[in-house]
Amino acid sequence: MGREEGMGGVLRKYELGRTLGEGNFGKVKYARHVQTGEPFAVKILDRKRIESLKIDDQIKREIGTLKLLNHPNVVRLHEVSASKTKIYMVLEYVNGGELFDKISQSAKGRLSEKEGRKLFQQLIDAVSYCHDKGVYHRDLKPENVLVDTQGNIKILDFGLSALPQHLGNDGLLHTTCGSPNYIAPEVLSNRGYDGARSDIWSCGVILYVILTGYLPFEDRNIAVLYQKILRGETKIPKWLSRGAQDILKRILDPNPINRINMAEIKAQEWFKKEYMPVSPNEEDDDEDISIYNSFPVKEHNVADENGTSPTHINAFQLIGMASSLDLSGFFEKEDISERKIRFTSNYSPNDLFENIVHTVTEMGLQVQKGHGKLKVIQKQDLKRPKSTGSLSVTVEVFEISPSLRVVELRKSQGDTSLYRKMCARLSEDLGVCKGQQDLETKMIMAEVSMEETEMSLAAL
Repeated sequence: MGREEGMGGVLRKYELGRTLGEGNFGKVKYARHVQTGEPFAVKILDRKRIESLKIDDQIKREIGTLKLLNHPNVVRLHEVSASKTKIYMVLEYVNGGELFDKISQSAKGRLSEKEGRKLFQQLIDAVSYCHDKGVYHRDLKPENVLVDTQGNIKILDFGLSALPQHLGNDGLLHTTCGSPNYIAPEVLSNRGYDGARSDIWSCGVILYVILTGYLPFEDRNIAVLYQKILRGETKIPKWLSRGAQDILKRILDPNPINRINMAEIKAQEWFKKEYMPVSPNEEDDDEDISIYNSFPVKEHNVADENGTSPTHINAFQLIGMASSLDLSGFFEKEDISERKIRFTSNYSPNDLFENIVHTVTEMGLQVQKGHGKLKVIQKQDLKRPKSTGSLSVTVEVFEISPSLRVVELRKSQGDTSLYRKMCARLSEDLGVCKGQQDLETKMIMAEVSMEETEMSLAAL
């Protein structure tokens, strides 16, 4: 344990320990309160890095949003302090893993209805509470839900959240954001959407994954995935109970007007079974966490005062915004919010997965398969007390066309240098050259434009 050099203010109360996670914008460290011994997680952000990467709005948004929230199933922001070079966010420490890991590591690759219902009840309680506070998460997925050692969930990552002041003149949100497999169809339609109803859709996708072990909408070709979500093309397994089938059908209704709302979800017999509502924490934290709150947060693509609608975007631009999937560079910098690195490849999906498994195994890492993804892990070396923790990386392949795929690697925790070494080796062995990628990208964009035209005509 030690103290961060130059830390002032409230953080003199904490001793910092091992690194829990690291990204391009900073790191998260384990911390212990000097007087009480209580554990915390301290997010240390580099102010110059934030400014250079132009993510100051995202940080302001996250701090401002977490200031409003105090619920047992939402990761709590306790304090914020800042120096000339750093921002320190003192967060609740959750001693557990992602919901994604809990599902994938279960014996059947899915959770029982009893266990899944308990987690879903907590998820709905937390999201409903956020909505009551005027907060819409907009990026709900198993990777943004932690499960502690007592089996209770904690929602995190509010960097893409929205507040009432972000609504357009029509009372709707207009920014396209979220993760492709979990994004609501009305968000994709680019006509404005209700933040509460779109969050409910994402909760339904999460419930589907919890109970079945796979996604309701999935395709390596993201243009096809886009169409499936818009049309609500999914099948609810008959082996699920009648109650589970019914609630999934009502949540995954592509028409947001007909979609079940929070009150109706809580009234469902399947949901109410063994339901124990969680009460929000009423006490108000008077600590000063207004480092960024005095600055406005911009909401891009919102209709202007003259009622001008956002610029129309095609399928690839849309998914690019939703997943930061930018094909303009051969090897991208690490994504700020998700710690993602991507590269393009001409290998088939099967060959890609086979070669990735071979390479990471050679590097001494372990691989778990599930849900159309690979989970690469490295157990923490207990003989090295200063170890940064076990490396955990999710690998996914997107099929852009019959001749081009995108490999996406996302680190949730662990040694960043080892992560980058693995990414560099995989991209060197499996990636395509820059010139070839640019040519194929132009051809693909032309194909997407033609396909969208056909879709628009068919809709008419």
